[in-house]
Amino acid sequence: MRHYSLAASGFELVTGAIARARCAEIAHLLDERDSISLGSRRLLDQPWCRELAVDLRRHPRIAALIPEAWVVAQCTLFEKSRATNWLVPLHQDLSIPVRERVEHPELSGWSIKEEGHFVQPPAELLAMLVAVRLHIDPCDQQDGPLRVVPDSHRAGKLSPEASAELRNRSGETSCIAEAGDALLLRPLLLHASSKATGSSQRRVLHFLWGPPALTCGLSWPAS
Repeated sequence: MRHYSLAASGFELVTGAIARARCAEIAHLLDERDSISLGSRRLLDQPWCRELAVDLRRHPRIAALIPEAWVVAQCTLFEKSRATNWLVPLHQDLSIPVRERVEHPELSGWSIKEEGHFVQPPAELLAMLVAVRLHIDPCDQQDGPLRVVPDSHRAGKLSPEASAELRNRSGETSCIAEAGDALLLRPLLLHASSKATGSSQRRVLHFLWGPPALTCGLSWPAS
C-alpha cells in the first residue's frame, strides 16, 4: 500500500508498531478466551490491554498523531477465520461509548451494548477522534482486509446512498498489513471489508482515542 497520511487521507499505516513477538503473546491471550468474547468492546477491562494501549501511544509515529492529553476510551476485538468469516458493508463508525445517557438535541442513536451506553455524537466530535487498528496477524488480500475510501472523512455524516456514490467516484484502497502494524483512521472515513477467502486468522484490536473532555455533556466510560 502506498503511503497515505492521517491528515490528508484520513488513514495511515504505521509499520512495526509493536514487535511480532509481542503479537504472539497477545495471540496466546486471545486464544485462551475465558474472559474475552469475539467482538467484545470491553477489552480495556483487561490489564494487558491497558498496558498495550500505553505502549502503542508511546510509538513515535503514533504519538505524533494522537495529542498527549487524549485518552483511550475503548478497545474491540475483531477476528476473521474459516470459523468466523463475515463481511462488513460500507459504513462510518458513528457511535462512541459514554458513561451515561444525557439528553441533548445533537445526540441520537442511543443503545446499550455489553451493559454500556453508546451514542451518535455530532460529526464535529467524531471528526476529532482517532482509531488505531493493531494487527495481531498478517492481513493480505485473501484475509478480508479493510477497504477504505481515501479522504471520505471530510464529507461529514453520509447517508448510504451518498456513501455509495462517493465510493464509486473516488474508489477504494485495501489496507494490507503485517503482524504488529497499526492502521490509524478517522471514524468518519468510509470503510468496508469482504469475507476472507483464505484459511488464516485475521485478528485486529481496534482502539479508540479522543479528547478527555467531550461535548454535549458527555463523558467517556470510567477507566
